[in-house]
Amino acid sequence: MLAWFKARHWRRLIILAGALALIVASGNWAAQHEMQSKTVALRQAAAAHVLGLRGLVEKHDFLPYAAARHPDVQTLLGTPQDVALQGRVNAYFADLQRTTGAAALFLIDRAGLTLAASNWQLPSSFVGQSYRQRPYFEDALHGRRGLFYGLGLTTGQSGLFIAEPVRVKGAILGVVVVKISLEPLQSAWMRGSDPVVLRDSHGIVFLSAVPEWLFHSIQPVPPADLRWISGHRQYGSRERFAVLPWRREPAGDAAGFVLHTTVQGQQRELFALDTPLPELGWTLTVTTDMKEVVQARQAALMLSALAVALLLLGILYWRLREKRFVEQRTARLELERRVEERTRDLEEAHTFRKAMEDSLLVGMRARDPAGTIIYVNPALCAMVGYAAEELLGRRPPYPYWHPDDLEKQARESDAVLQGRAAPQGFESRIRHKDGHDVITMVYTAPLVDAQGVHRGWMSSVVDITAQKQAEARQRDQELQLARSARLASVGEMASTLAHELNQPLMALSNFAVAARALAAQGVTDMLAGTLDEIVEQSRRASEIVKRVRVFINPQRAHHESLRMENVISHAALLLKPELQRHGVQLQLLLDDAAAPVRGDTVLLEQVLVNLIHNALQAMQGQPAHCRTITLSCQRAEQLLTISVADAGPGIPPEQREQIFAPFFTTKPDGLGLGLNICRTIIEAHGGAMTVENRAGGGAVFTFTLPVEA
Repeated sequence: MLAWFKARHWRRLIILAGALALIVASGNWAAQHEMQSKTVALRQAAAAHVLGLRGLVEKHDFLPYAAARHPDVQTLLGTPQDVALQGRVNAYFADLQRTTGAAALFLIDRAGLTLAASNWQLPSSFVGQSYRQRPYFEDALHGRRGLFYGLGLTTGQSGLFIAEPVRVKGAILGVVVVKISLEPLQSAWMRGSDPVVLRDSHGIVFLSAVPEWLFHSIQPVPPADLRWISGHRQYGSRERFAVLPWRREPAGDAAGFVLHTTVQGQQRELFALDTPLPELGWTLTVTTDMKEVVQARQAALMLSALAVALLLLGILYWRLREKRFVEQRTARLELERRVEERTRDLEEAHTFRKAMEDSLLVGMRARDPAGTIIYVNPALCAMVGYAAEELLGRRPPYPYWHPDDLEKQARESDAVLQGRAAPQGFESRIRHKDGHDVITMVYTAPLVDAQGVHRGWMSSVVDITAQKQAEARQRDQELQLARSARLASVGEMASTLAHELNQPLMALSNFAVAARALAAQGVTDMLAGTLDEIVEQSRRASEIVKRVRVFINPQRAHHESLRMENVISHAALLLKPELQRHGVQLQLLLDDAAAPVRGDTVLLEQVLVNLIHNALQAMQGQPAHCRTITLSCQRAEQLLTISVADAGPGIPPEQREQIFAPFFTTKPDGLGLGLNICRTIIEAHGGAMTVENRAGGGAVFTFTLPVEA
């Protein structure tokens, strides 16, 4: 037996571990799937940004090459004192700058002095400025194409510089430089929701959608690189570059990485992807928010946890039901028969509705503005029983209009033709050609052709006859289920009623024996009092039987004006022996219990008896000094609020939504119908019932009743 219990314990642990593993795996799978989707999206975004950068560079790449071969440019390098020639070159550069959209073009001699520039007429003209320390100038003098991004020495504005050597008879006499501004690209990035960053070969960010990241590096810049940057004044007078506020971590199997950073003072978690641009010596970083990944993981975890919880609850419910079947064979067979009948009815109803849905065809009818039918589909013809030839060209009243609803349907038709059709549709009863009635829902929308001209009205007609019939059957089934639930609940309260009947019956027997002894002794003065007690105990037994009969058949309930203080006092009197037997104290706080309400005394007594009895059972494991039930009655405007509070363990949060559900119970031998029936009784009296946990421990059940005017 001990080995069996150990094996059972290990099976439960394995099942629990498997369930947790399944939940975690589903969350990881969802997050990984979302990461893969984001990786694809980032690659596409990176490709688009790279294409834009390369396109911008390639658009202006030919300018220095073409300008270096212009005769005036080459001649000016040989005769820099020629003012007229210098003016022509300046005008030529200005025209190229306006035509291509470049930031500037300028010509530098071998000494690094600017001879001509497109901005020669501006205060910030490059003419006369020396750019000998610029890397692009050094590369061009050595016969290589120069490419450099940095801040302008004259204007202080950033840009991409492309330099081309000017060769005359094979000798390099100077350098032509074009400056391209990347600020429009940065402005476009700033308008986006996800940050985009471009950094140079030293790891320094020189273009960013987040302004506070500019001129920061991804890691400390080596001293040698700092000396090179400072010597070439790549970023003006800046000599120190703070490290970016980034914390990177791998993204699992994804190609990118997860970036933890601060944007505009807010903490953000981004998924980032680096794309190198080797021909430019840059690295492009595109990002996207990780919020969708977190949401996908959370949703998967919640759904899988819910599925596992439902499965475990189903297994638990099955085990409890099997235990109940073993303990009460007869009750189990009866309940099984009812469940089978209910299951069969539900399956039949489900099969019928499924077949109806599978075979459902929506009727379509088009009418011109005057109401003439210009189109019908076969589904509408089958619905009304008329052929298309019998309907086309007809004007109201139509042959399928129900003879008893002609005026109503005429009003609805006029409203549709005047453009006042209800957007949620309207219900209409029509008469089939063979004489039977069909109930439909009609939805109408304007009929507009491809040119936007209003041609009439298009109506979709849905046959809801079967739905109406199914709803009626469903209501009948719910009434039958409610009666079955009330009958099942009688068994649950049988022990309490048997105890109550036993007391008056024993009292009847004792008083009868006493009366016979008094009669034999001829003591007539005490005989009358004994007979009165016999009558009172007989009446009490009759009331107990009456409660059972009324509870089984609520139609016998008798609603009358009553005061809850009387109902509460009688319920407390009924449960007094059981409360004393379990050492439980019932505390009554009846401030407004005298307010008049209308209801059935017996049913309201049963609600109180059930709630007090549940509170008594909830405190079985509590210390003796804590076993107190508080029953309070307070009035708020036109509502009387009655509360029953215990000092038990309370209701677990996961069970509060199900506590009133039929067949839900936490008792090993309970049917789970008592609280559901109590709430049904209170709602039948125009009130509501709720449950909450007390701050100091325990649960409190509260219901309201309307106060009579």
